[in-house]
Amino acid sequence: MTISDILRTKGREVVTIEPGRTVLDAMRLLVHHNIGAVVVVEGGEIHGILSERDGLRLAAQDPGLIAQRRVADIMTTSLITAGPNDRLHHIMDVMTRHRVRHLPVIEESELIGIVSIGDIVNACRASAEEENDQLRDYIRGSIA
Repeated sequence: MTISDILRTKGREVVTIEPGRTVLDAMRLLVHHNIGAVVVVEGGEIHGILSERDGLRLAAQDPGLIAQRRVADIMTTSLITAGPNDRLHHIMDVMTRHRVRHLPVIEESELIGIVSIGDIVNACRASAEEENDQLRDYIRGSIA
């Protein structure tokens, strides 16, 4: 199973924000869309990613900073990305090794989606259930 299989089911919508907006704006987007990260884009170019964890770190420092600081000030700029043909097990390893929970999906320098660790786990679970069902059907068929 590949990332493109997940995007086919989940869709390719990506919530984005400009780097000059406030962290409060970003947090409101996260809450409104019930997501854990937004991709930072300006002029069609990807600049980084901002996660709920980034916002929490700033809030723990000083809650008043959320309305003052810009997304560009706290976003992660060294992006780790996925490609549509990447296999799920590889992406699970990447996410675990780098301790990230969201990966923008890039194809030919274009943002085509985003996957979360939850998307990956759900896809692996569904695949395992399907395989188990097929094995049960095979065993039942060979017994009958």
